[in-house]
Order: sequence, then C-alpha cells, then structure tokens
Amino acid sequence: MTLRLVFRSLRTKLVAVVLLTTFAALGVALAAMVAYDLRGYRQAWVGDLDTQAELLGLTSASALAFDDPKAATENLALLRLRPQVRAGAVYGRQGQLFASYAATPAERSFPALPDEPGVQVGQRQMAVFKHIVDQGEVVGTVYLRADYPLMDRVRHYAGIALAVAAVAMLVALGLSFWLQRLVTRPVLAIAEVAREVVERRDYSRRAERLTDDEVGQLAESFNRMMAEVERHAQENQQSLRSIEREVGERRIAQQEVMRLNEELERRVRERTAQLEASNRDLALATETAEKANLAKSDFLSSMSHELRTPLNAILGFGYLLGAEGDALPPAKRTDFTQHIVKAGKHLLTLIDEILDLARIESSNLMLSLEPVGLDELLQECRGMIGPTADQLGIRLLLPPEQGLQVIADRTRLKQVLLNLLSNAIKYNRPNGSVIVDCQAVAPDRLSVAVRDTGRGLREDQLAGLFQPFNRLGQEAGPVEGTGIGLVVTKRLVEAMGGAIQAHSRLGEGSVFTLELPATGAPQRTAPSRGAGTAAVALPPRGPSAGTLLYVEDNPANLQLVREIVELRGDLVQLSAPDAQLGIELARAHRPRLILMDIHLPGLSGLDALAILRADPLTAAIPVIALTANAMARDQARGLAAGFFRYVTKPVDVAQLNAAIDAALAAPAPPDQPA
Repeated sequence: MTLRLVFRSLRTKLVAVVLLTTFAALGVALAAMVAYDLRGYRQAWVGDLDTQAELLGLTSASALAFDDPKAATENLALLRLRPQVRAGAVYGRQGQLFASYAATPAERSFPALPDEPGVQVGQRQMAVFKHIVDQGEVVGTVYLRADYPLMDRVRHYAGIALAVAAVAMLVALGLSFWLQRLVTRPVLAIAEVAREVVERRDYSRRAERLTDDEVGQLAESFNRMMAEVERHAQENQQSLRSIEREVGERRIAQQEVMRLNEELERRVRERTAQLEASNRDLALATETAEKANLAKSDFLSSMSHELRTPLNAILGFGYLLGAEGDALPPAKRTDFTQHIVKAGKHLLTLIDEILDLARIESSNLMLSLEPVGLDELLQECRGMIGPTADQLGIRLLLPPEQGLQVIADRTRLKQVLLNLLSNAIKYNRPNGSVIVDCQAVAPDRLSVAVRDTGRGLREDQLAGLFQPFNRLGQEAGPVEGTGIGLVVTKRLVEAMGGAIQAHSRLGEGSVFTLELPATGAPQRTAPSRGAGTAAVALPPRGPSAGTLLYVEDNPANLQLVREIVELRGDLVQLSAPDAQLGIELARAHRPRLILMDIHLPGLSGLDALAILRADPLTAAIPVIALTANAMARDQARGLAAGFFRYVTKPVDVAQLNAAIDAALAAPAPPDQPA
C-alpha cells in the first residue's frame, strides 16, 4: 500500500522509469565487462605459469638426464625473481621428488604427482603440472604453485562498478528531473484546470498549450471539450430561464386552481406524514419486539436451566424423603434435607439476583447514598465470609484501618463486596489467598481492589465476564453460582456512581477493582437490617405467649409455618385458607399476631388488612405480610398499607422468627396476654 502511494505521482513514475532503465542497462554492461576481464585475467595467469613450467622443463631436462639434483635446484631457485610463484618442484620419471623450491618454509609442501598434467585453479592459488620431454621421451614433470588473487580483483572491479553505477545513477536522476518537467508540466497544467472547473463550476477555463506533441494535442482536445461543455451549460441556462418564464405565466393562470388544491394537498401531506410516522413507529416497534423476543428467548433458556438445576435437587430429594419414609436412616434423611435446603438457598439467591437485575434494568432500584466507612464494612464482610474461607484454607487479608469512606448505599455496597469476596474464595486455589486493598486514586475517588491467587482467566474469558449466566469458573471444576452475580455487581456499582474493572493472567489469579466517590472521615453506623441483627430487643420465649393466625391458601406453606411455630413452643397457630375466614377468626379469637399472604382467593391480603384496621376489635393486632411479592415497590406498598413487617418467600426461618418476636414485643391488644 505504501509503494502504491509513492508512485501515484506522474513525476515519480517518470523518474522511476528512467532510473530503472539506466540501472538495468548499466548493470548488464558492467557485468559483461567484469566477466570478460576476469576471463582474460585467468587465461593470462594460466599462460604465464605454463610458460614458466615449459622453460623450467627445458633447463631441467639435462639435470634429470645426468641425475644432477643440484643443477635442477639452482634452476628452481630462479623462481625467487617471480614473487607470485610460491613453490616449485621437479619430479623424476617415476614420480619421485627430484628437486624443489619454496618461497617460505610454510610453503614447503608438495602434492603427489597426478596421472595427467594440467592446471589446477583454487580460490587463492593456481598450480601447473607439465611433462619434461627430451628427444620425444617424457623424462620428468615440472610443478609450479603461484598466488591467484582472483577475489581481490573481483572486489576491485566491484568497487569500480559501484562507483560508476552511483555516478551514472546521479547523472540519470538529474536528467530525469529535467526531462520529466518537459512531459509532466503540460499534463499537470491540464489536471489543475480540470480540478478548478470541477470545484468552481467555471466552464470558461482553458488549458494552456505548451508543446506541439501529443500532450499539446491533449490540451487542445481538452479545450475543445470544455468549449462544448460551456455551450451546453449556456443552452441549459437559457432553457431554464425560458421554463421559469413559462412557469410564471402559468402560475398566474392557475392561481385559482392552486387555491382549490391547497387544502387537498395539505390533507395529503398530513396523511402522508401520519402514514410515514406510523410506518416508522411500526418498524421500530417490530424491531424492538424482535429484539425483545430474542432477548426473552435467550433469557428464558438460561433461566430454565438455572432454575431447574436447584429444583431438580429439591424435587428429587423431596421425592426420596416422601417415598422412603421411615425406611431411610437418620443420617441419610439429614443429608437429603441438607441438600434440599442448600438447593433452596441457591434458588433464592438466583431469584434475588434476577430481581436485582430487573430493578436495575427498569430503573426501579432505590438507593440511599450516604457516607459508608470501609473499615467497618469490610469487617462485617469478614465475619460473614470468613468461615467459608477458613474451611477451604483460604487466607483473607484485609487492609489496616485507614478511616476511609465512600458515598454509596451501605446495603448494596456490602452486597457487592460479599459477591467479589465470595468469587475470590470459590475460584481460588487450595490454601490460596484473597487480598483486599483500599487506596485513594484521586481527591474525590477511592478504589477497593480484591485480588485472588486462582487460576486466572484468558482474554476471551475476560471479554465475556460481565455477561449474564456466564460462569467462567466452571472450567476449573463444579463451582456453585448463578452466573449473574457479576452483572448485578457491575450495574450496582455504576448505579452508585462508580466503576468496576477486572484484570487477570493465567496462572497468576485475578483482581477486581472498584472505584467509588470518596468523602471525609467515616462515621460509625449501626448495621443495616440486612446484616442479620434484629431491630428491637427480643424477649425470651416462654410457653403459650398467645395465638398466631396464619391466612394462607397454600397447604404446603401452612404446614411449613405450623412446623416453625411448633418449634418455637410459645404460640398456638390458627389457619384460614382465605381472607374472609381469616377476618372472622381474627374477630372471634383476637390472636396475638396475624401472618397474612397477599395473593388470596377472593379478597386480597391488602384488602383484608384494611378491613382489620378499620375494625376496633382487630385494629391493634400486628399483621405481618408473608408473601412471594419481593419487589421493592411491593414491600414499600405493603408497609405503607400498615403491615407490621414484610417477610418474603421462600421463608427465611430466622427472619420470620425475628419478625414474630418483634410483634410479640409490641403492646398486646386488649383481652390478650402480654
């Protein structure tokens, strides 16, 4: 792509053509010259050594005939006048070394006599073997070895060739710049005129004809074309003016018709606008419905799986408990019961998180933003999550008290921290660590980092970390979780004006960092109602503290509460399957307190509460709502209607007992035991 951008200019292309042509021709010429010279150089060396060997053979023939090595050695010693000859030797008729010469002691090495004379050429040296002939008979052989500096000559010629090429390319570059101006200047002038015509719509512009060659003919053709375009433009302008005059004349004649048609046109436009708006609304509604339907399908698919998983355990173990009856050993019955309770808690957690997500998405989440001290909140979280960490051998390291506090909803922030700490423990390695760090990142911002030493996550896993029902930790084994906790956590943090980020590396663990608005020194606040403490002091439970009336149409729920009341031992339960009967029983028996479902056949729980409050006989009896309506607006509506407490299903036994104890601690109605 870069090369194409470089050669977009016509000037650049012409310069490149000249330079490439020059370089190719120059390369071929220099290569041919160097090859020819090196070939002649080799032939000259071979001829020179062959001549030397011939002369030595003539002078050494008599020494061989008279077996006089000294004379042959003296003849060879004359080679010192030829420094390029490094060694020489005379071999006898049988191939034995007869006499020798070496320029240096290091050169005193002579090869065996080959079968045939000839020339041997190496990278640095050349050797010649030539027979000594006397009266037509071979009496010996002459051997000469000389330096053959072929590579030095090649490097020398290469340097000369590069220098010549550089000079030639510079000359060609200068000539190309001069020549390309002769060619490109007229073409660029035409292009500039064409650009101005397009931008300004000025068809009177003409290109200057600078040459009489093909480029000049191009300029002439361009000018003729512009003249034709200008003529057509003028004709079109005249036609338009004529049409405008004709339209003006007809407008005067048709004013009455236009006046009559204005109302019709206005109605048509209004109707058309209505239809277009309706079509747009319909298209938008269709698209929204399709997206909602797809999202609903995905959500229902995930929900079906997540809800059926704990329900499978509840129904399965419940069936086993009901089918086996007393045949089950106590240990197995206890184990089955624990499985049912565990699955029920998991199902409740899933429902709560889905409700939280629904509240956030529908903007119905109610937050109470206030200064929250991190030291106290982290200690509360340690108290709740610490036993699980100790059971798994996970070290939970909290920062020292620093007096830091943030602006947040205390209950929701605690929910966020518990979720992050719970994940850090669940997805940690055995005997690992969870480290919490708090620090100020700006004058008005504070960060809380939760780091674990688990297996970590890949990049693709991080990308889908905050998607609903994305349980990435399952790759490490079966880990409990709903898969939407992090989604709710992210939405809660953002709703409180903060942000959350996740970083992870495989084998090193993960770190989740919260960033929230900060404020001054923390204020010690009492734990929220969700922290597990009762709102009032509880009186000791004694025998027969009064009567409890439970209005509920579901027999299983009636049985469950009956078992809870029997375990308390301080109340007697009355039951009513509908609100009307419950009101009659309340008037007749004046119970100490009433548990009321909301959705009842016929009269609702809210209507029944209004009737009880309006009756002087039952107005003072505390009524506790026990219902599956768990939305925040339902709770607010119930408390505003006059319920003493609002307890949601599935029943949390401890929460229900706390509500009952609070009602018993209230002043008793007339004619009831205190």
